[in-house]
Amino acid sequence: MNIAVLSGKGGTGKTLMSVNLASVAQRAIYIDCDVEEPNGHLYFKPQEVKCEEVTIKIPLVDTDLCNGCRKCVDFCNFNALAYIGDRLIIFEEICHSCGGCVLLCPQKAITEKEKVIGKIECGVSGNVDVVTGILNTGEASGVPIIKKLLKKQAKKDEIAFIDCPPGSACIVMESIMDADYCILVAEPTIFGSHNLQMVYELVRLFDKPHGVILNKCTEAYNPSEEFCIKNKINILGKIPFDNELGEINSNGLILARENEKYQKIFTSLLRHVIKEANNETTIDS
Repeated sequence: MNIAVLSGKGGTGKTLMSVNLASVAQRAIYIDCDVEEPNGHLYFKPQEVKCEEVTIKIPLVDTDLCNGCRKCVDFCNFNALAYIGDRLIIFEEICHSCGGCVLLCPQKAITEKEKVIGKIECGVSGNVDVVTGILNTGEASGVPIIKKLLKKQAKKDEIAFIDCPPGSACIVMESIMDADYCILVAEPTIFGSHNLQMVYELVRLFDKPHGVILNKCTEAYNPSEEFCIKNKINILGKIPFDNELGEINSNGLILARENEKYQKIFTSLLRHVIKEANNETTIDS
């Protein structure tokens, strides 16, 4: 089962939920798709880490063969090619690696070369296989890394927890593509309810079964809870605003492994999530 954990913005507790839910599962794989700023590994501190580079193909021009026809320049919708003076210029930073210029060039002057854009690290932390995507600084898109990350399938007896990037952009869409169930994490503020609405609209667009975890809850008015009630969204659970929780989390420790109280909270929450996900799967089938 693939469970994606999303939030409309950073800092809502998305990674906190992903890490702790994975920790209380009997066996789990944690996949950090927040490739621009992954931090799940800071909690898990995985051992036996293996690293794999991720590359994309970008154009390479042979200036001796290029006759300046500009067909490749006219074709590229991303303006990654320009013919200046008597030379074809390639802007690697904005190339989308579609390969169209290679196919189109009548002189066969354009080939492709591999460019490293990041890496994937795989390790183990107790009952959890930890898989982390890391995008190199300055790269335009982490989608190729996310696609490769999501090929790391859960074993038969595992649950895969996909820690998505924040927001609702293309990299988030890619992260939830194969998810069986989506958990939306929201804060109890007006801003939090606005961002909850963004990811709610996204999972509805992809027709993904979903529920909400409300984080940092107090006795005060909760706009995110009101949004869920108004839109008949299933509230999976509430995590209290708690100084002890904040202190453990800020020290880079996993709540469910450090404190029996939180171990019980996340175990109960995981049971609820699995029950909901299985019900949705049964209904869909």
